[in-house]
Amino acid sequence: MGKVFIHATITLDGFMAGVDGNMDWMQDLEAVDEDYAVVNKITAEIGAIVGGASKTNAIEDDGIPYGGTVKVPVYLMTHEAHEPIERDGVMYNFVVDDIKQAVEAARIVAGDKSVSLLGGSISRQCLKLGLVDEIVLHVEPLLLGNGISLFGGLGEKIKLKRLETSAFASETHMRFSVVK
Repeated sequence: MGKVFIHATITLDGFMAGVDGNMDWMQDLEAVDEDYAVVNKITAEIGAIVGGASKTNAIEDDGIPYGGTVKVPVYLMTHEAHEPIERDGVMYNFVVDDIKQAVEAARIVAGDKSVSLLGGSISRQCLKLGLVDEIVLHVEPLLLGNGISLFGGLGEKIKLKRLETSAFASETHMRFSVVK
């Protein structure tokens, strides 16, 4: 089976979105071919995605994971049962309140590929449960000052080992393994 990894673009102060969930800070990010190569290598590893309940409405609002460029099954955490939805060649499956079940289902369908975890709450829950193998971050040289933190509220120390670091235009790309 592949790995389970957290994959996120964050600001230097650790925010993945503004206070209201707004991600307009990601508009017009400076990037060069090498930046795109790093991201393309990572997205090519993905065999399934697990995301948070706030993404259920985003399926209709074009807020789909990876802008719809990664065509793999998506498992979304919800608090109420919902039938699967197919949109643009992607199957969205809804899992009620059981993150372990969502990750396990995603791992099965991903096979030898990896499972990408999207969202702060999902990422923190999976870290606390020991389900995360790696963390892949793209850090933008920007301070939002306030917003939705990727790791804020984790409440425990988790040791990491740096695997890769690269920087090109303005982003710094980092990959860590979670020491278990």
